[in-house]
Amino acid sequence: PYLLSLPLSFYIRTFPPSPPPPSSPKYLVVNADEGEPGTCKDREIMRHDPHKLVEGCLVAGMAMGARTAYIYIRGEFYNEASNMQAAIQEAYEAGLIGKNACRSGYDFDIIMHRGAGAYICGEEMALIESLEGKQGKPRLKPPFPADIGVFGCPTTVANVETVAVAPAICRRGGEWFASFGRERNHGTKLYCISGHVNSPCTVEEEMSIPLRELVERHAGGVKGGWDNLLAIIPGGSSVPLIPKSVCENVLMDFDALVEVQSGLGTAAVIVMDKSADVVDCIARLLLFYKHESCGQRELFSYRVIIDSTIHCKTNCTPCREGTGWLTKMLYRFVKGDARPGEIDMIWELSKQIEGHTICALGDAAAWPVQGLVRHFRPELERRMEEFANKSRKQATA
Repeated sequence: PYLLSLPLSFYIRTFPPSPPPPSSPKYLVVNADEGEPGTCKDREIMRHDPHKLVEGCLVAGMAMGARTAYIYIRGEFYNEASNMQAAIQEAYEAGLIGKNACRSGYDFDIIMHRGAGAYICGEEMALIESLEGKQGKPRLKPPFPADIGVFGCPTTVANVETVAVAPAICRRGGEWFASFGRERNHGTKLYCISGHVNSPCTVEEEMSIPLRELVERHAGGVKGGWDNLLAIIPGGSSVPLIPKSVCENVLMDFDALVEVQSGLGTAAVIVMDKSADVVDCIARLLLFYKHESCGQRELFSYRVIIDSTIHCKTNCTPCREGTGWLTKMLYRFVKGDARPGEIDMIWELSKQIEGHTICALGDAAAWPVQGLVRHFRPELERRMEEFANKSRKQATA
């Protein structure tokens, strides 16, 4: 989730300072493989305003000197892919892209590539591997895509929202965009609000808006009123939840959410009222990450600029095994059939997964568990006590 906070200019500046050889073109890759539960911002752009993304590709491609952009779109986005392809075709017919794009003397092509439904391909290295026709599995960094990306060439990978906002910034200026939000958290953001709210929606708002104001202004408030709120996941399924007491005053930006031990992530706000089974909700998220883990254990090799071969043993055991263990243990808590020491054990397991994997999927599985234990430990203890009492009654019956 932290990487989502980096501006497109950061990725463009990470390109090699010396120009690549003439036989080594540069590429722009747009990550439209949006598959995280609760997140649907990129889908809305491609569904309702695909031309904005086409224009953004042209702006970003020109800035980095790329001649080709690939839009890697999630396989399940059939309607969005159709809209996107129609917008690309219209841009070609109008002379806005292709040979002599916009009569500028600059050639620029946009190619749409459909994925096959693997969530892991949303990770930039796995996306590049899939785009090249290989298995969509992350690889170790360095080398970074700015050095060795698509087809071994310098590549910038950015998501749909980042690229689509570039034309508006060019028209209105950087000062206008920076006028929104607070220091270090400038600009606007697409927030996807779902769950127990009266009017689920995707809305563009300024950064640093209070979470409560965001929910009440745009989503009609929590069902049953704000007092009926239990917890909110503020940044998509991969960030820790925060309880109602924290939601009261927290701001929706990167720094404020880090201070409360969560994160902005994809800005997908998932609201849970008091009717929700918070333990079961987190267990279901873990089931998703367990299913989507790539499970890699084999030996990879890839070519570097100096024309030598690097072999990296990428045995990603913490994610491959840890997501399964976390899921099994948490479902025992759903039932209540767990031992008291397992609360600390599941916390320790999440810490062993966090930061020890090739990509961030392991972190995405660990953080929701940490948020649950941090804020709802009494609920886990209550379930175990109820199950133990029920078992004793059945044994004496």
